[in-house]
Amino acid sequence: MHDADHSAAGHDGQGLSALDGQRRPLVALAVGLLACFCLLLGGLQGWSAWHAYEAEREDSRVATANMARALATHAETSIRLGDAVLTEMVERVEHDGLGEAATARLTGRLRAITRDVGELQGLFVYGPDGKWLTSSLPRPMQGNNFDREYFQFHLLHDGRATHVGVPVRSRSTGVWILPLSRRLEAPDGSFAGVVLATLNLAWFGRFYDSFDVGENGTILFAFDNGTLIYRRPFRDDQVGMDIRNGTIWQQIQRDGQAGSMVATPRIDNVERLYSYRHLAGYPLFVASGQATDEVLSGWRRTTVQTAILGAAAMLLLACGGVILVRQIRVRERLERDLIRVGVSLRRHNASLQNLADSDALTGLANRRLFEDRLVREYERARRSGAPFGLILADVDHFKQYNDRYGHAAGDECLRKMAGAIESGARRPGDLAARYGGEEFAIMLADTDLTGANAVADTIRAAVAALDLRHADNPAGRVTLSMGLYVGHPALAERNDPLAWVDVAGRLLYEAKDAGRNRVVSREGHEAAA
Repeated sequence: MHDADHSAAGHDGQGLSALDGQRRPLVALAVGLLACFCLLLGGLQGWSAWHAYEAEREDSRVATANMARALATHAETSIRLGDAVLTEMVERVEHDGLGEAATARLTGRLRAITRDVGELQGLFVYGPDGKWLTSSLPRPMQGNNFDREYFQFHLLHDGRATHVGVPVRSRSTGVWILPLSRRLEAPDGSFAGVVLATLNLAWFGRFYDSFDVGENGTILFAFDNGTLIYRRPFRDDQVGMDIRNGTIWQQIQRDGQAGSMVATPRIDNVERLYSYRHLAGYPLFVASGQATDEVLSGWRRTTVQTAILGAAAMLLLACGGVILVRQIRVRERLERDLIRVGVSLRRHNASLQNLADSDALTGLANRRLFEDRLVREYERARRSGAPFGLILADVDHFKQYNDRYGHAAGDECLRKMAGAIESGARRPGDLAARYGGEEFAIMLADTDLTGANAVADTIRAAVAALDLRHADNPAGRVTLSMGLYVGHPALAERNDPLAWVDVAGRLLYEAKDAGRNRVVSREGHEAAA
């Protein structure tokens, strides 16, 4: 009957395959089209996001490049203005000299220029020894600038061009200035002093602050030799700092007059998109940088919103596709369910039967199945006159094991014990079962005392091989105690299979009383009586 059921189930399965063959191409086509459309939509979104990303980067590059051009133009204009003023000062001093009347006229002119030109912090004339001869200051001052870098430059160089010096603090006002200077010469061409125009760095700062470069943006003004003149945001201790180790300076030296780059300066570790430009005719450059996080913030927001909308669209499409596929396959499913219902019910019944006969924890037979089989095998042995063996096994000190290691570990221990016990009951007629708690039973049909003892030894060896630690067991490891009874049911005075369980149980307790971790065995039908 069992084979007939399987044959019928196989026949039904062949019919189901035929029906599937008629519908599967349409389902596959629908799924394929939906998948291709979703991939296309995702690809378009990805391409659009990448295109927008590149456009955002390019717009930012153009903006920073324009800003760098404006900054360079501003710096060039300021320096050329100072250069023009210095040219006039040199011409006046060398032509008119520095007599009392000429000095008075020159002083008035210098004061008028500084009053009208905001970039200029002051104008000064120094003699060949570095002493102040006159200036644009409202009152005469005594001092000597022989030690200044620009003074030493003109003392050692014959050139008449304007020299842009390193930024210094003004000795007259205490503010940071950028010195522009020219050499004065006597009629014989010898060194006659220096004329100086100072540009106030605060003037550059106010101009730089008028640009919107974002919260983490920056503007640099520096010499080609890597000396920093000004950096926004301004920090007093950064004026004159050497930036030659920075990525920006190194890139500028490689690229030439102008360019753009993405860099993360060590000074603040903020990644920015920079544009830079050299000043025409001067050893200076300016750079403007915007933080990439701020540049791309709008793009990220738009991309996330678009991705959410796209995902929603694909989700709706997928839901519609699922409904469509379900409708295509609904007839197929109904036919399959009707054909398979019989097979499914039989399999379900077999599964329920297996669950009813098995112990949920160990997978061995449960007590009900064991006792049912015990009765059948006992009766068979009684009719045939064959020997019959029964083993009851118990885990030693299992309560203490549970108390020490926890119930989860106890359950795992029982599962491993079940595996060891099952390894001893190998023949088709043998049956291993969990009889209750930590107690196991092994039924050995057609087995004499020698064979039964061999099975018990095999089980004990398998348990020993597990080497499960048990601190509360004198052996230090998990062990079993077993009671083994073998006899001939045909010779028993009363027909009671469960009496054999009682005898095996008494032998088990003898093993416990004798020190555990051992087998106590006995043979004879009299004990069963």
